Amino acid sequence: MTTVPKRKLIEVALPLEAINRESIRENYIYKGNPSGVHKWWAQRPLAAARAVLFAQLVDDPTSRPDKFPTEEAVAAERKELFELIERLVVWENTKDDALLHKAYEKILESTDGNPPPILDPFAGGGSIPLEAQRLGLEAHASDLNPVPVLINKALIEIPPKWAGRPPVFPGAAEEHVADTWPKASGLAEDVRRYGAWMRDEAEKRIGYLYPKAKLDDGSQANVIAWIWARTVRCPNPACGIQMPLARSWWLGKKKGKEAYVIPKVHDGHVTFGIGSDLKDAPKNDNDGTVRRSGAVCIGCGDTVPLSYVRKEGKSGRIDCKLMAIAAEGKRRRVYLPPSDEHEKCARVPRPDNFPDTELPEAALGFRVQSYGMTRHADLFTDRQLTAAVTFSDLVREVRQTVKNDAINAGMPEGENLEQAGAGAEAYADSVATYLAFALSKFVDYNCALAVWYPKEDRPKNLFARQAIPFVWDFPEVAPLADLGGSWSGSIRVVSEALLGAPAVEPIGEVRQANAAARNYPSGMVISTDPPYYDNIGYADLSDFFYVWLRRSLGDVYTELLGVMLTPKAEELVADEFRHGGKKGAERFFERGFEKVFESARKGYSENFPITVYYAFKQSESTDEGEASTGWETLLAGMIRAGWSVTGTWPMRTERAGRTRHISSNALASSIVLACRPRPEDAPTTTRRAFLAALKDEMPLKLNELQQGSIAPVDLAQAAIGPGMSVFSRYDQVLEADGSPMSVRTALTLINQILDEVLSEQEGDFDADTRFCVQWFKHFGWNDGTFGDADNMARGRNTSVEGVQRGGVFRAVAGKARLIPFSEMPSDWHPEADERISLWEVVLHLAKALDEEGGEAAARLMAAARARVDMDAAQELAYLLFSICEKRGLAQEAILFNGLGQSWSDLTAASRKQAVAKPKAVQDGFAFGEE
Repeated sequence: MTTVPKRKLIEVALPLEAINRESIRENYIYKGNPSGVHKWWAQRPLAAARAVLFAQLVDDPTSRPDKFPTEEAVAAERKELFELIERLVVWENTKDDALLHKAYEKILESTDGNPPPILDPFAGGGSIPLEAQRLGLEAHASDLNPVPVLINKALIEIPPKWAGRPPVFPGAAEEHVADTWPKASGLAEDVRRYGAWMRDEAEKRIGYLYPKAKLDDGSQANVIAWIWARTVRCPNPACGIQMPLARSWWLGKKKGKEAYVIPKVHDGHVTFGIGSDLKDAPKNDNDGTVRRSGAVCIGCGDTVPLSYVRKEGKSGRIDCKLMAIAAEGKRRRVYLPPSDEHEKCARVPRPDNFPDTELPEAALGFRVQSYGMTRHADLFTDRQLTAAVTFSDLVREVRQTVKNDAINAGMPEGENLEQAGAGAEAYADSVATYLAFALSKFVDYNCALAVWYPKEDRPKNLFARQAIPFVWDFPEVAPLADLGGSWSGSIRVVSEALLGAPAVEPIGEVRQANAAARNYPSGMVISTDPPYYDNIGYADLSDFFYVWLRRSLGDVYTELLGVMLTPKAEELVADEFRHGGKKGAERFFERGFEKVFESARKGYSENFPITVYYAFKQSESTDEGEASTGWETLLAGMIRAGWSVTGTWPMRTERAGRTRHISSNALASSIVLACRPRPEDAPTTTRRAFLAALKDEMPLKLNELQQGSIAPVDLAQAAIGPGMSVFSRYDQVLEADGSPMSVRTALTLINQILDEVLSEQEGDFDADTRFCVQWFKHFGWNDGTFGDADNMARGRNTSVEGVQRGGVFRAVAGKARLIPFSEMPSDWHPEADERISLWEVVLHLAKALDEEGGEAAARLMAAARARVDMDAAQELAYLLFSICEKRGLAQEAILFNGLGQSWSDLTAASRKQAVAKPKAVQDGFAFGEE
C-alpha cells in the first residue's frame, strides 16, 4: 500500500500579511542584521526565509485526521501555527530562544523527531541557510561564486565554532561586566577591537594624506568627505576650460541647513564657492551641468555631446576637480570651498600591489567602460587605492597578532580555518575574515563611484543598486573619520551583524559547487533562491569585492580564492554578452535551470516539498498579474524537470509607490513555489479531464486559502498553486488536436476557473446582495436607468423598492445607482436594520476598518454575526476585490483587500466583543427577500 505524503502547511495556507509586513520592515533594520556582514544582491528577507522553512517542514493539520478529526480542530491548530509564524517573523524575536525552541518542537512533531537537513545550492547572501540554522536545523549551503561561499561560511560555519568564548584581545575580557559571552559576542568584540587597532595603525601610515578643514573662525574640524566633479576640456577653441561635469550643485537640502556649490570661471580657470541663500539656489534648469543631451560648459554655454566625453575618457583625459569639503560642525555639516592644501594631499601616486585586474568588456549592469574605466583600479582615486591597500595589508598583518594573543589566552595553536581547525590559527583566520569583510564595506563607499546624498548630508555607497554605473560627481569619504562608510563605521556594521548570527549547533556546512553539477544527497530538503535570467550579473559585480578579499585572505582560503576573478562561464545567468546575444543567453539559462532541478529530482524524498523563490519583476506584470513570459518559463522548466507545483505564494519585500500597484499582483517582488517530485509513471490526460479536475478541486482549495485569510490581492497568484498542482501531476495534458497544452494555456484556464468559483459563491448570497453584485459588475458606482435596475432586480427575486429600503441603492427620476462609501451613514447598526444584506454589512465593515480601525470593525462584525452568514460575507469581500481590480477601482480594491486579509483577526476580535443592542431593535426583520 502506497503511503500518501502529508501535506505541509506551505501547500495549504500561510499568514502572508504578517510575513510580508515583517519582510518589508526588515529592510529598515540595520543594527545587528546578519545581512550586514557583507553585501550581496537581491538577498531574501530573513523573515520570509524563516517562515517558509517552518511551513515547508510542518504538517498542515488536514493531513493529521488522527489528531485533528474535525473542521474545528483543524481550524484551531492552523490558527496556533499561524500565531507561531506571526511571532517568528518579528525581528525582535530572532533571539527569543524559547520561541525558537517551540518552533523546533513543532518541526519535530511533523518529522517523527528527525528533521531533515536543509540544502540551498544557490546560497547567495545566505538568508536560507542562516534561518535553517536559527531554527535548529542542519544547514548546507553551496554556490559557484567564492564571495557568497565566504559569506555563508561567515554566517553559519564560523560563529558556532567560537560560541560562548571570550575575546582574546588583551584586556577585553577583563573589561567586560558580565561573566559570559553568549553566542558569537566574544568573536564580535575581537573584530571590533582589532578593527580599532587597524584604524589607529592606518592613521600612523597614511593620516598625513587627510588634513583637517580650517573653519572661518580659524579653528579646525574633521573632514567627512571631499566632493569631486569629473572634468573634461571644453572642445570650443574660444573657451577650452576644464569644464566640470556635475549632476547637481546641491550639497545639503535639510531645512535651514541648505548649501550648494557656486561655480565661477575666471581667466580660463574654474573655481568653486559655497552658497546658502535659497533665493540664489540652483533650480531644475541650472542645477548641475550634465543633461541627457550632453554636458553644458559653464564657461561658454555650449552643449557638449556625451559621445565627446566618452571619447575623452577612453583617451585618458577625464580628470577630476575638488568642488567642496564637507566637515563636522556643531550638530550640522559645514560645507567649505576647496583649498590648494586639500587638493594637493589628494594627488598621490598609485600604491604598489593594488589589484590590477580587468573589468569585463561589457556586462550586465556595467556602464563605466565607455568612459575609459577598464580595470578595477580605475574605479578608485589614487588616494582611495592607497587607503584600501593599507587596510588590506593590515588585515594580513593582524592575523599573526590575533594568533599570538589567542595562544597567550590559553588557546591551542591548532590547524587553520581551511582545514576546519578550531585552535588559535583558525581563530586568527576567523577574525581576519570579518576584518576583510569590513574592507569590502569600506571600498563600497570609498570608491570614485559613490554618490553624495544632499537630502541627508551623507555619502551613498556604489551598490545602492545592483549595477556599476558611471557617476559625474562623487564624495571621497574620509577613511579615518567615524561615520558610515569610514573604516570605523564599516567595522561597527560588521561586528554588529555578527551579533545577529544564531551561532548555534549543528555547525553549518558550506562549499563551492556548481548547482548544475553537484551531488544532491537523498534526505536533504531543498529551499533555494536561484538567479533569475538577466536580473543581476552576480559574478562580474562581485569581482569588485573579490579582488580585495583575495588580496586580504588569499593565504587563508588558498583554494577558494586561488583564481584571479570569480568563475563566469558556468554562472547561471542569462548574460547576452557571454552567450552570443539574447536568444543564446536565454537558451543557456533555461537549459541550466532545468539541469539543476533534474539533478535535484533524482532520489528526492516525497515526504517534503522543495521551495524555490522566483524573482518577480514588476515589468513582467500584465493585466492578469501572473501571465508573464518569465513566470511561464520558470513553471515550464520546473515541470519538465519532473516537479509538480503544489503551492505558489507572493512574498513582498518592498512596497510599490503607485496606487495602481496596491490593488494588483504587481506588488509581489518574489514568489515562492512549493513543489514535489512527480511520479515517473505520471499519466497523460486530456484538456476536458484537466478542466473537470480543476472545477472539482479548485473550490475547496480556494476556500482553504480564504479561510487562511490570504489577502484578496494575493488570491489569484496563490490560486496558481492548486491549479498548477492539477496540471503538473500529469506527464502531459493533451489538447483536442493531440498537442501538449502549454503552461500559458493552463494559467489562462486556472484564472478562468478562479473567476467561475468566485462567481459561483454568489449562490450563498441573499437576493439584495446578488442584485448589488451584478449592478456593480456592470455600472460600478455610475448611474444606470430605472429599467435596467428593474429587470436586474426581478431576475434575482428582489425589487428596486426593496433594495432602496435596504439602504444600498437609490432610484430617482428614472436614474438608478448604488450608494457609495461616502454616502453611507456613520451611525449604522446591523441589529437596528430592518432589511439587512451581506452587501451592506461588507461595505460598512470595509469603511469602518479603513476610517476607524480594527476595533470598530470587530464591534460591527460582532453585531452583524447574528443577522448574516459571515463566511458568505468573507466570500463577498474577495469577490468585490476581484471586481474592483478588473474595473480599475484602485481605492475600493484597497479597502476590500484590507478587509479580506484582516478577516481572521477581525473574527477573533469580534467573538470577544459584548454586543450592546440599540433600543430600536425589534424582532422579525426581513432578510432582503420579497
